Amino acid sequence: WTKGDEYGNGVYILPKHLDEKVARLHLDRIGVKLSKLSTEQAAYIGVSPDGPFKPEHYRY
Repeated sequence: WTKGDEYGNGVYILPKHLDEKVARLHLDRIGVKLSKLSTEQAAYIGVSPDGPFKPEHYRY
């Protein structure tokens, strides 16, 4: 909101780590509580416990 003049009108794809941060902030705002992946869970699905949880090429 503070740097609107720096961006033209268009669709911007966020890096996954920022996309997931925005999602966490939104869920927190609406009262949803998420648990963090355990080391074992993260290893099982092949991601870092801190995310991002999808590869960069993945599109929602």
